[in-house]
This record gives sequence, C-alpha cells and structure tokens, in this order.
Amino acid sequence: MKQVVGGGGKKVLYTLNTIREMGVRKAVKALTSNNACKACGLGMGGQHGGMTNELDEFPSVCNKSVQAQSSDVQAAIPEALFNHTLHDFRQLDGYELEHMGRLNTPLYKAKDSDRYKPVTWDQALEIAARKFRETQPDRSFFYSSGRSSNEAGFLLQLFARVYGTNNVNNCSYYCHQATSVALGSTIGTGTATVELADLKKTDLVFVIGANPASNHPRFIHQLKAVRDRGGDVIVINPAREAGLVKFAVPKSPKSLISGGDEIASLFITPKIGTDIAVFKGIAKALLENGAIDTAFITEHTNGFDAFRVDIETTSWASLSEATGVGKDTLTHAAKIYAQSKSAVFAWGMGMTHHQHGCNNIEYIAALSLLRGMVGKEGAGLLPLRGHSNVQGIGTIGVKPVLPEEVFALIEKEFDIKLPKTEGFHTLAGLEAADKGLIDAALIMGGNLYEATPDSVWAEKTLDKIGFKLFLTTTLNAGHFHGHDTSETIILPVTARDEEWQPTTQESMFNYVRLSDGGINRLSSVRPETLCLADLAVQVLPNTAVPFANFKNHSELRKAIAATVPGLEALADIDVAKKEFHIQGRVMHTQIFNTPDGKATFHVHAVPDTAQQGFLLTTVRSEGQFNSIIYERADSYRPAKDRWSVMMNADDMAHIGVVDGGTATIKSATGVMAGVKVHAYDIAPGSIMAYYPEANILTARTIDKRSKTPNFKSIPVTIEKAA
Repeated sequence: MKQVVGGGGKKVLYTLNTIREMGVRKAVKALTSNNACKACGLGMGGQHGGMTNELDEFPSVCNKSVQAQSSDVQAAIPEALFNHTLHDFRQLDGYELEHMGRLNTPLYKAKDSDRYKPVTWDQALEIAARKFRETQPDRSFFYSSGRSSNEAGFLLQLFARVYGTNNVNNCSYYCHQATSVALGSTIGTGTATVELADLKKTDLVFVIGANPASNHPRFIHQLKAVRDRGGDVIVINPAREAGLVKFAVPKSPKSLISGGDEIASLFITPKIGTDIAVFKGIAKALLENGAIDTAFITEHTNGFDAFRVDIETTSWASLSEATGVGKDTLTHAAKIYAQSKSAVFAWGMGMTHHQHGCNNIEYIAALSLLRGMVGKEGAGLLPLRGHSNVQGIGTIGVKPVLPEEVFALIEKEFDIKLPKTEGFHTLAGLEAADKGLIDAALIMGGNLYEATPDSVWAEKTLDKIGFKLFLTTTLNAGHFHGHDTSETIILPVTARDEEWQPTTQESMFNYVRLSDGGINRLSSVRPETLCLADLAVQVLPNTAVPFANFKNHSELRKAIAATVPGLEALADIDVAKKEFHIQGRVMHTQIFNTPDGKATFHVHAVPDTAQQGFLLTTVRSEGQFNSIIYERADSYRPAKDRWSVMMNADDMAHIGVVDGGTATIKSATGVMAGVKVHAYDIAPGSIMAYYPEANILTARTIDKRSKTPNFKSIPVTIEKAA
C-alpha cells in the first residue's frame, strides 16, 4: 500500500479550492485582517497582521484556518428552512448542518412546538430574561466554548455569579482540565511553560497522545524545523498516524518537491491507556544509565526518593507486558532524551481523556523534571490546546471555582457579595439536569450535546432543562437534539472578525492577542457581549454592577484588568495595541509557582487495562475541527465516511472481518451497528472510531480529580456483522 503523506500538494489544492468557494475577495479580506485565528490554540493573527504569528513569521496559516473562515463567510440560512421540524433537521449529518449557512435571525421554540420560528431580537431577549428571572439561580447552568472572546467570557461568568450561581463552566472540562490540575500539582501553574520562541531553541520534542498533523497543522512546521536542525521528535501514540510519520509542509517548496519530510525520529505505539507504563519505562532507563540531573532534582524538587523507589522496583517485564512495547524501544527513547540539551514535552487529549488523565500528565511532568527540562529556554511543557481561546476562557474565570484572589477582587471592585457555594463542573451540571435540578441554561457557542459522552443520555438530559438559551454563529446537532419537550431561544452572534469592537484571545503559549473585528457580513447578528449585557440588565435591574456600561469593551477590559491578576495590560490594549505574554507562566528560571518554589514528583500505579475485548479511543478526522465536520472523508486515514472503525489487521483476522467489511461495536452504553472496518497501524487490542459519532459508546466515567470524561479508553466488544 502506498504510504500516505501528510500535507502536500493535495492540501494546497484543497485550500485553494476552499478559497475559491468562499470567493477570493471575501477570503483575502478575512485571512489578512488583524484578527486572531479562529481555529486551534497555536494562535496567529492579531496586531502582527493576518496569517502572521507573534514571531512575525508569514504565512502562518493552515487549512484549519481557511476551513474556519469558510464557515463564517457563508450566506444566511433561508428563513423558509425553519418551516421544517426538529425531526427533519435531525436527519442531517454534521457536514450538512455545518454547510446550511450562517444563522441570521433569533429563533424560538415553544415547549409544545416541534419546530423553531424566527422572532425579533426584542422578543427573544424578553423571553430569555423572563425565564431567568423566574428561575432560582442555583437551578441554572452557564457554559461557554473556547470560541468566545475574553470579554464575552468575563461578562458571562460575572453575570452568572451576580445572578447568584457558580454553575459556570467551559469546554476545558471535556478536554484539558486534567492538564490544569496535574500541572498545578507538580509545578504550580496549569498552562504551558514555554512560548513559541522556545520551539526554535529545542533539540527534542515529545509528541504524546496527539495528532497535530490533523488538529494543529502549523505545529508540524515547528517539528520539521527541529528535524532540520538535527534534532529529534519522539511520538507516543497508539496509532501510527500518517502525518506524524511523513509530512510535506505546504510553505516549504523543498518539502513539497521531495515528497515530504520525516517527522518522527521514533514512533512508539503502546496499547491504549498504558502511557504511565511507557513513562515509567523511559524513567527507568534514565535512572539505570545515570542520565538524570541530580543537582536540579535535589535543589528544585520534592518527592523524588519515593518516585525513584517505585521506578526501581517496577520490572521491565511488567512494563513491556502492559504496553506491548519492548524494553529496547523504551531504552532507545531514553537514550535520545539523555542526549538532548533542551526538550519540550507536548501532549493532547490522548493523555487527558482517561480516568487517570491527571496521573498521565504528572508523569509527563516527572520526565521533564528528571533532566531539569522545566525552567530554562528551549525546554518545558506544552499542552496542545484545541480551540483558539479555550485557555483564555479559563483564565478569565469561566469555571465553577474562581481563584480566591479573583473572587475577592471582583467583590471589592463592584462592592458586592458573590455566592460561595461550589458550582457544578460540566458533566455534573448535566447530571443535575438529569435529576431535575436545572431549569435554565445559557450556552455560549460549542455543541454541548455532541461533546457530551453517552449521547443517548445527553439528549434526554438536555431536554429535561426547561429553558435553554444559545448564542451561536451556525446551527449544529445540539440545536435539534434535546429540545422536544422544552423551550429554547437561539441568538445569532458575530464571528470574531465581525465584532463591532476589538476583542482579545489567549493562545496555548499564554500570548494575548487583540482582534480588530470590523467585517460586516450579515444584517441581524450581534456581539455576544451585547447579548449578555442586555440580558443582564433585564434580569438584574437593581444590581450595582454596571452591566450596561460593559457593552463598551474598553470599560469591560478595565474591569478585567482590575480583577484578574496577570491581565493588567488589557486595560489599554485597544489604545497601545501591545499584545503580551501573561506574566508568571512562561518559565525560563527554575523557580516554580508553589509555596516552597519547588516542583513535585508524584507516584501512581500503572492502570490495569487487561480485559476481555478491546479498548476504543475516539478521534478527530483531518476534515473536522472539534465537533465541526468540514469533510466526511478522512484524507490521512482509509475511512471514506465517518461511520467507520480502524483496528489492527491481526485483530481483524481474529474476529473474521476483512478490510472494508462491516462490524457491530457494543459498549455498556450503546451500539454502533454496520460500521465499516479498516485495517490500520494501531496497537493490538486498540481500536479507533470518530468523535462525536462514537459518543454513543462512551460512558460517563470520569477522572475523579479533573472531572474529565473518559473518551479514549472505552471497553467495547466488536464482532463481524451478520
């Protein structure tokens, strides 16, 4: 079989064709405006210019950026479509819903109706305000995706808390919350310790539980640069993903002409859920060969003695048996690491989406601490964040528990008292709804229905929330599932580059950008901040908080600067136009944000993954972003449609299914019948299916520390279709 190469001419042609479909003039205007990219957390755009990153590298653009823009430049959905019922819309798949167009009118669905109807803005806001006034605050739920701005996120959480609830959440509880918890427990900060410039100085990058060829394509350019400098890239992932083996970087003529460049120096493919055993094996080899930084460990860490004893008493045989990876491979990885002068550890949701997600991240941190690879230039820890402002939404306070300092500063700034009852995390909020404890929800962006595990349960649960208010640019499955017997308002909002005033976003490198907005595409969309301020004024007419003033983003940013430490520079960013790294996060000195200034080693047992059947992981395709489906086919894998599963060829032979045949997959929560099976280079006993379709199989089991659902190690059985 011909080797699949990531990137390449086909991606250039795809991007050019997408731009043609958008209209060249519209595409150029969108891509060259001073607005932060709407795709992944890597970040580009803002005041350095469109398609330009914080190091002034141009063009810093990928097909994900173009896909996101292609969605925003769509024409309005014809209002005649809303004569159709919810059931009619549920027959459309994610691709069809995404390509219907932009929402350009408020919609209302009555409790006893089977369809939406267009209403005026005044009608929509009056209904929403009345519903929230009638709801006890502790029976409400507020949620934001990572698409929204810092300004909208701050206003959302402030409105919710002044209203009287801490049931405030964001999508990180379904992605990198385990990262925040685990890094907080090891080094005292929950975000990346490196900036983009550090990737220019590193000689080794670990890529763990992530597929940036599909999800963070511009990160591949950084990995290629490491290889070009003579450095190494070690990939640890259950599946040998094509774009991480070889990638033809579109911005490099040489790479394109040569047919691509090798990305991974070493590719390790452990069984799903056995990553801690992999990390222990690498640590064991480092210890056996004396390849650790003893001086750093002694001076700057705690807990090493217990960590060392655990590693030394764990046998190589047990590690190899657990992972399916031989001692020689793990020793080779350790040797490469031992020779490195500056290593960066990058990881994705393949690490966080487990019941032991926090433990996974603590062991990644431990590997970095063993050789003093945190606290110096060119080295450190880098969670690969998904959405373009998911990190900023957390920084700004869209979470159930605010840092004590932020809580106190908000109370002081506005001379108010906030509720102190701990709020629900995302899944807990839905479980409360299932018990009849939630009457109203405000959902800003995203697709909470499809993002939630156990999709049959999720649909029933969302319908138990009597009133739901959505703020969105386009319609998705979450606007049609979970509404049969409940009441719903949907408000059409501006995209980032359509904002009426500048907004800010934070990248996964802790870099805050200023987006100008200003593009006018649709006649009846409004900024999220305007929607929230108008709603707050109607719901809380007697509050001391000047919500009406916060329609002015300059006033809103001054409030943020006064109440969120690290964001003081937001106060005049619209005047100074000076973007910045948040202070105290990027670590170039070996002083950690902990009470004693030291980092901590943690010890955990290797999870027991031995079982009958298989472990399934949900994955994204090359043609999607989060739950948004741009293309049905996956150009980097053999699947031509999304009702597919990929598995090891020997496992296929064992169950008697041929490549391209069909099978039935069953879990404790659901069934996927008639899925097409494709042979793939993946660890034995491990299978992959696409998110969000495979959420019919995922369960509501969570990592008890981060509350993140286990999307990536689901026990299943699979058998040949009758």
